[in-house]
Amino acid sequence: MSQLKQPILYNFRRCPYAIRARLALLHAKVNVEIREVVLRNKPKEFLATSPSGTVPSLKLTNTVLDESLDIMKWALSQNDPTDLMDMPDYGFDLIYECDGNFKKTLDRTKYPNKFPDTDPIESRDTAALFLYKLEKILSPNLFGTHISMADLAILPFVRQFAHIDQDWFYDQDWINLIKWLDNFNQSSVFIRIMTKLAPWQRGDAPVMFSDLY
Repeated sequence: MSQLKQPILYNFRRCPYAIRARLALLHAKVNVEIREVVLRNKPKEFLATSPSGTVPSLKLTNTVLDESLDIMKWALSQNDPTDLMDMPDYGFDLIYECDGNFKKTLDRTKYPNKFPDTDPIESRDTAALFLYKLEKILSPNLFGTHISMADLAILPFVRQFAHIDQDWFYDQDWINLIKWLDNFNQSSVFIRIMTKLAPWQRGDAPVMFSDLY
């Protein structure tokens, strides 16, 4: 494989997996070429890069990172100036629970037509159990005042869940969780990584992550 001038990140702006990857790259101050993908019309260069055909996908010189957590770990292994990786092992347990049972029930709440045999209200209530667990932990972040990789990995999915029915979400008695999410949504870091990009096409001039953020 030829030497890349910069790693290439295939991205979809609203995807929570891509959001967590961009958050880690920004915190790590790692520069990449960013290519926005239209999921209904995936470019062949993306499909040739990503084994799963999913975003985010990070093309490095000698490998491809096709999982968002691997991208986060790679970025923070390059540079971790705010010590995001300084968290107990339990942080990874929470991330895996988020990506497992919580994401499963989130999807069944958000996309009931895709899961006609599942009651979306029951799925919502099951998903809420994970949020109540977070509510008890938060002070004000998952591990005290210091924000961690776990916070950045989980928050995009809490945000996605909240957007399903914001009236219901903000009517719940998870005070710490709501404050945690609102602080995230209003943060300069989140606003920066949510910059809109035009869909990438072959022949476009490279769009560099550092130029946007």
